[in-house]
Amino acid sequence: MAYSASRKALMSVFSSSSSSPSTPSSPARASRPQSIVTRLRAAGCVFAEDEARLLICAAATPADLAVMVDRRAAGVPLEHVLGWAEFCGLRIAVDPGVFVPRRRTEFLVHQAAALARPAPARQPPASQTRARPVVVVDLCCGSGAVGAALAATLGEIELHAVDIDPAAVRCARRNVATAAGRVYEGDLDRPLPATLRGRVDVLVANAPYVPTREVTLLPREARVHELRAALDGGADGLDTLRRVAGTAPGWLAPGGHLLVETSERQAPIVAEILTGNGLRPRVAGQDEWAATVVIGTKAADA
Repeated sequence: MAYSASRKALMSVFSSSSSSPSTPSSPARASRPQSIVTRLRAAGCVFAEDEARLLICAAATPADLAVMVDRRAAGVPLEHVLGWAEFCGLRIAVDPGVFVPRRRTEFLVHQAAALARPAPARQPPASQTRARPVVVVDLCCGSGAVGAALAATLGEIELHAVDIDPAAVRCARRNVATAAGRVYEGDLDRPLPATLRGRVDVLVANAPYVPTREVTLLPREARVHELRAALDGGADGLDTLRRVAGTAPGWLAPGGHLLVETSERQAPIVAEILTGNGLRPRVAGQDEWAATVVIGTKAADA
C-alpha cells in the first residue's frame, strides 16, 4: 500500500508537468511505448502505462531506456530506476538501495511544520518574534526527504540530519544542500554536535517500526532493494523508537517537540514510552494515507 500511494503521487507529477507524448524531448521519447507497457504489465507493474511514459521521458537514449526497462521489469523500484521520488511536491534524489520516502510520511512533515510555525492567532508581536531560525533534527533521515520538505515549507531553518547508512547520507546531502542542511553519518544522535543540546525545536524520526517477524510480509521491492536496517524495528518494531525517545529530551529545547511515525496499532505503546521519558504525548492520524504520528512535547519550564 505504501509503495502504491507513493507511486500514484509520482504519476501525478508526471501528468501535471510532462509535455505532450507526441513531442519528443529526448531521443528515447521517439520509442513506441506499447511494447514497454506490455513488458511492465507482465512484470506486475500496476501503473504500467504511466511508468512507461516516465521511463521514456527520463532516458537520454534508446540504449538507456532499454536498461531502465530491464531494471524495472526485474523488480527494481521505479524510484531507484528514475533516480528520484516525489515527496511533498519535491523531487527527492533516491539512489539505489536507499529507502524510498513513502506518501504517508508527508503527514509527519505536515505535523512537524504546524508545530514549528505557530498559528497566526498565537504568534507574538513582531518585537518578540524568534530571533533565530527553527532548529530541526531529522534522525534516521534516509534520503533526507523529511528535512528537505520541512525546509521548503518553513523557509530558513537550521537543519541537522543523521543516518547510519553511508549511501543514504550521500543522498541526503544532495537533497538538503539548498537548505544548507548538515548531514552526519552515524547511529542516531551520536554524531550530532553537543552545541545542539537543549536547542532543538523539532526532532523528527522516521525510524524503522516494522516488527522483525513482519518484514517478510513487506512488498518485495522493499525487502530486496532497501536496507534491512531501514525497515526492521526489532521484535515489536519499537527498538529504535525507544532509543530515540530516551535520547530526545536532552536535545529538545523547552517546549520542543519529538515526532515519530509509527503504526496505529503501536501508537498507544509509543505514547507510553514518551511519557516514561518525560514528554507529554498525543497521537495524530490520517486515514487516507494510513498515517500515524506520535508527538511528544517537552515541558516549557523543563
